[in-house]
Formats: sequence, C-alpha cells, structure tokens
Amino acid sequence: MLTLSAAQIAAAAADLYQAELAVRQIDALTLSYPQMSMDDAYAVQAAWMQKKYADGQQLIGYKIGLTSRAMQRVMKINTPDFGVLTDAMRMDEGSEIETARFNDPRIEVELAFVLKAPLRGANLTVMEVLNATDYVMPALELIDARSHRVNPHTGYVRTVMDTIADNAANAGIILGGRPVRPDALDLRWCGAILYRNAAIEETGLAAGVLNHPANGIGWIAKRFAAHGIGLEAGQILLSGSFTAPVAVKAGDTIHADYGVLGGIACRFV
Repeated sequence: MLTLSAAQIAAAAADLYQAELAVRQIDALTLSYPQMSMDDAYAVQAAWMQKKYADGQQLIGYKIGLTSRAMQRVMKINTPDFGVLTDAMRMDEGSEIETARFNDPRIEVELAFVLKAPLRGANLTVMEVLNATDYVMPALELIDARSHRVNPHTGYVRTVMDTIADNAANAGIILGGRPVRPDALDLRWCGAILYRNAAIEETGLAAGVLNHPANGIGWIAKRFAAHGIGLEAGQILLSGSFTAPVAVKAGDTIHADYGVLGGIACRFV
C-alpha cells in the first residue's frame, strides 16, 4: 500500500538520481518520509530507474538482496529485496574501476543466472528455474549507498525501505569465470574465496542463498507475478550474495576464486 503521494515519490527519486550523478550521499529518505512503506520504496526505485531509461540506459536484468538470515536480522525483515540492472552497470572482468564514481563501494560474491526462456509464476520450483536457465556463471556485485548508511551527524541508521528505494544498493556487476549449464553441478555447493590485496576477506557457499541460489531467482519471479510481469529470456539475474560485503578503496585489487568455475579479478583506482 502506498502512503506517499506521487509528488513525494518523484521528489525522492530525483534526490537519489542527483546524488548518484554528483557522487554525494543524501540523508536517508525515511528521515523525510518516516511513513514510507515497502510499496513506496519500490515505487521510488521504479521512478529513479525511469530516469535512467530516459538517459538511454537499458534494462538487462535484476538482482536479489538480503537473502541470508543474518542480513535479514540486521535489517529487521524476513524477506529479500530486489533491484534493477542496466547495461551501464555492467563492467568487464579484469577492468580498472574508478573508485571516485562511488560513495561507499563494496563487493559481494554471487552467481549470475542467464535465462534462455521466460520465467513467470508465483510458485516456481528450483527445477523450473534451472530449466529456463541457459547458463550460470560467477559474478561480483558492486554495491553503493546513495543515502547515508549511518548519518554522520545524528547516527541515524537507514532502514530497509531506504535500501530498497536506493535500488537495493546496486551500483555495478562484473561477470567472469566459466559459464556452466545449470545441471552441470550442484549449485548449492558452489563456493568462492574472496581476496582483497591477496588477503582472504570472505568465503561462502551458494547454499547460503535461500538454501539454493535458484530459489533467489524464483523469489524475483514471485515478486513480479502479482503485477503480471515476468522475467525474460536473455536477462541476467543475480541470485544473491553468499558472503558479507567487503569495502574497497582506491588501490585495492579484488580476486574471487570460484574453484572449478574459475575466477574474477578487478582493480579499484
């Protein structure tokens, strides 16, 4: 249920849009709109994405976030969230990433599903998701915060509504490693070791995503089903991080080792 007016939603989206362009963080939206509901937050996200489309960016897929029970407890919710991926967010494996383009960059370790067939429905099984998937491959998600995670003056901590409105914190995706057919191995046991400057920062297994990463894809489809929207062939879907985010700064080199699935490397400059 929406509690914000159309004008308030448009104003909040414009604030996030300008914050990203200027690379400056704004106050959490819930400070101005404490009544913001989850529907409001997604409406703000959608309005912001419309501005990106007007700039010429194109939708290439979606991401799911807050899939682990630990992160849900931190955010005081019991459900994941989702954000939008555009072509401007895609970065090449091995690239140098300009740190100054982001406010508070962090890296998460994920699997990406690339669809070969549409996915629609509110109760998709893991097998239905796998059957609609062309291939799965390693992915890093670059997350950012256009609004303060913690207000530097008051200590106010932004809520999950702020995160959702902020496109679920997405800022970029980096695909790499070896693509595999979805039935080539047990995806629950796909794991990764995340290095920053040759030091291990995080490790994890994809089972941390709702017990199977395909469940993350099914959750996105279920979220859209109520609106008559489906996931389309060719879209890239990030199934959710199975490590905690790692903060990065200029000079850092990131390497994610996915074992038999290869690896991804990038450098922040």
